[in-house]
Amino acid sequence: MSVTTLLLQLVVILTTARVCGWLLRYLGQPSVVGEMAAGLMLGPAVMGALFPLLHAQLFAKELLQGLSSLSTVGLVLFMFVVGLELRSSQNMRAQLKAAGAVGVLSVVVPLALGLAISPTLYPALAPAGVAFWPFALFMAAALSITAFPVMARILKDRGMTRTPFGQLSLSAAAVVDVFAWILLAFVVAMVGAGEGYTGLIKITVGVVVMLAFLFFGLKPAFAWLLRVKAPDGEPSTTVMASLMIGLLVTSLLTEWLHLHAVFGAFLFGACLPRDDRLLRSLSERIEPISIVVLMPLFFALAGLGTTASAFNGASLGAMLLIIGVATFGKIAGGAAGARMAGYSWRDSMATGSLMNARGLMELIVIKIGFDVGLIGPELFTMLLVMALATTAMTGPLMTLCIGRKTKPVAADVAALVDAEAHAKP
Repeated sequence: MSVTTLLLQLVVILTTARVCGWLLRYLGQPSVVGEMAAGLMLGPAVMGALFPLLHAQLFAKELLQGLSSLSTVGLVLFMFVVGLELRSSQNMRAQLKAAGAVGVLSVVVPLALGLAISPTLYPALAPAGVAFWPFALFMAAALSITAFPVMARILKDRGMTRTPFGQLSLSAAAVVDVFAWILLAFVVAMVGAGEGYTGLIKITVGVVVMLAFLFFGLKPAFAWLLRVKAPDGEPSTTVMASLMIGLLVTSLLTEWLHLHAVFGAFLFGACLPRDDRLLRSLSERIEPISIVVLMPLFFALAGLGTTASAFNGASLGAMLLIIGVATFGKIAGGAAGARMAGYSWRDSMATGSLMNARGLMELIVIKIGFDVGLIGPELFTMLLVMALATTAMTGPLMTLCIGRKTKPVAADVAALVDAEAHAKP
C-alpha cells in the first residue's frame, strides 16, 4: 500500500469521525457515539451502498493492513489508560462489599440472558467450526460489559463521585468489568488453545506466570522508578520510554499466549502504583494521539467488518432481541442490586441506567470476538448497533430517573459519556 493511499484513508476516516461526532453532540449525544456511528457510515451498509466503486478502491481488504496496525497501537494505549483509571478509583476496597449486590446482579442477569438466547442465535449466526459453549460464553460476556470510564465521568460531572450513590456505582462497574474481562479472556483462550484442554492449561499457566511477573516484578520496579525519577507525578523522557516498553512487552506476552494485546495493556496499567498525578500526566500525553487520531481508525475498521444483511428480515428480529435483552438485563440487574443495598427506587433505576452504558468498551469486546473468529460479520453488526443504542439511551434514562438537577442532563451526559474516549481526568 502506498503512503498516498494510507494518508487518504486517514483523511476520510478522521473527517467522517469528526463530522459525525459534532453532529451527535449537537443532538445531545456524546461525540464518541457519533464516532462509533462513523464506522457504520464508512462500512458496506452506507458508503459501500452509496459509493461502491470508491469504497472498493479506498478500503480494499489488501489496503487495510496499515490501518489495522495503527488502530491496534491506539487500542493498546487506550486500554493502558483504562487500567490506570481502574486502579485510581478512590475507596474501591471500602465500597466492594456494599457494591457486591449491584456488581453481581449486573453480571449474573445479563449473563444468564445471554446464555438463554444463545441457542436461538447459534444455528444461524455462529461461524462454522465454532462450538456452542465458546459462542454462548462470548455472548454472555458481551452482554455483561459496562463502560467504567463512562460512568466515572458522568458522576464526576454531576459532583456525585464521592457520594455513597456514586461510590456504589463506580465500585459496581469496576467489579462488573473485571469479571467480564476475565470471562472474555477465558473464552478467547478456549479458542486460541489449538491443543484442546492441554492448550488451555498451558495458556492458563502462562497467564498466572505473567501476572506474578507483573505484580511481583514489574510493579515494585516501576514503583521505585517513579518514586525516584518522577516524585511529582511528571514522568521524564526516560520514564515514559520505560513505561512504553513495559506496555508493549506485556501486550506482546498476551499475544504470544494467544490472547489479545489489549489484555496485556489493561493489566500493565492496573499493576502500576496508584497515583492521580501520574494518571493525569500520562493521560495528557497519551490521550490526544490515541483518542483523537488512532481510535477513529479502530471505529472505521469495525465498521468495515459489518454487513447490511443484519438489517433484513429475521436478522433484524435477532438484532432487536439482542438490544432488548442487553438493556433489560443491565437495568434490571443494576436496579435490583441497588435496592438490595438499601437505595431508593429512583437511585436504583439510575444505577441500572448507568450500568447499561457500554460505549467503546463493548466495541473492543466484540472486535476481539470478531478477530478470533467467535462471531461473524452479521452478529458483529448486531452487537455494534447494540453498543450504540445502549450508550445513546444513557442520557434520556438518567433524565427520566433523577431529573434535571443541576443543568441539562442531555448536555451533561453527552459531555461525559464522550469522555470515555475524549475527556481527561
